[in-house]
Amino acid sequence: MSRDDLSRFCCQNRTCELHGARDGGNLSVYDLVGKHGNIRLLRCRSCQTRFSEHKGTPFYQSKLPHEKVIAILEHLDEGVGTRQTARLCRVHRDTVTRLALLAGKHARDTHDELVELSPPGPRSPARREVGVRGQETGPMRPD
Repeated sequence: MSRDDLSRFCCQNRTCELHGARDGGNLSVYDLVGKHGNIRLLRCRSCQTRFSEHKGTPFYQSKLPHEKVIAILEHLDEGVGTRQTARLCRVHRDTVTRLALLAGKHARDTHDELVELSPPGPRSPARREVGVRGQETGPMRPD
């Protein structure tokens, strides 16, 4: 992926009409920020909001190098515990917990956006809800 490719990003302003719309052509690079000038500050042409490309991710306002954040998340993904991950990556266990919570929130938000965009299928949440209601109202079967 090139540095100019903005197709992965969307407007972070919840009141913007293009909020959550990836590859909408509404984003442009406004500035470069960070210690080494390697983080893009994006601007939405629709609502004029500026935000970091890391906003909404575990990298946002993190002082750790990207490689260390990725290593921590990979350890957690493999099922390694919080304390063991903290020891292996040489960070405090609260840092591991904070990153795990941020990664979980980011994954949940991304999943919710994808569910809203996808057409309902036979196993969609609405379909499962109807199945549960039918079971609740039906007569109990003897065991």
